Amino acid sequence: MKVFVGYDAREDIAYKVCEYSIKKHQPTAEVIPLVQDDLRALGLYWREKDALASTDFSLTRFLVPALMNYQGWAVFCDCDFLWTDDIQKLFDLRDETKAVMVVKHDYTPVEGIKMDGQQQHVYPRKNWSSMILWNCGHPSNKYLVPDAVNAETPQFLHRFQWIRDHYIGEVDKEWNWLVNWYRDGTPKAIHYTEGGPWFDNYKDCDYADVWNNYKLEL
Repeated sequence: MKVFVGYDAREDIAYKVCEYSIKKHQPTAEVIPLVQDDLRALGLYWREKDALASTDFSLTRFLVPALMNYQGWAVFCDCDFLWTDDIQKLFDLRDETKAVMVVKHDYTPVEGIKMDGQQQHVYPRKNWSSMILWNCGHPSNKYLVPDAVNAETPQFLHRFQWIRDHYIGEVDKEWNWLVNWYRDGTPKAIHYTEGGPWFDNYKDCDYADVWNNYKLEL
């Protein structure tokens, strides 16, 4: 069970707590940080730095099928996730007919500033790609060779435009619970999408106490 987590040095503590939360509930999971510099060194990523990208892993997530040699299943999540349940339960939802499975948010935040001063951009299918259950062997995902990931626009990639819509599967919002957006239900993967308690401006956000408890355990 491979779980790829986006890594950005500006949010190192967020990555560490995310990794800890995954392994706390599923010790057998292999957690792999997507470090842009490492992917560049491997010759898999060579795009110019994007001033509009809010994180170093904005587009490297789309290399997961290539990193898996287009075989098997894997999960990607942003580093600002906190897992409060066994990620195996997410893997158990896999549908072999789907190329990806995501939470299909209807999320339209107000344009502005988020996190550590990063711009909040609004676009169709916003946050669908922040947690992806990848069917790496699905024929649709063979399109995502490194050349394509390095050439296609961010809009094309984040909107899953290489996949026909009926191959985009859906999982419940509990697997990508947008803090301060969702209210009814019990999250299994908390997503501090607009900023987490590791930032001074968000230290009192919803579920900040949960994240701080995991950090103390770590």
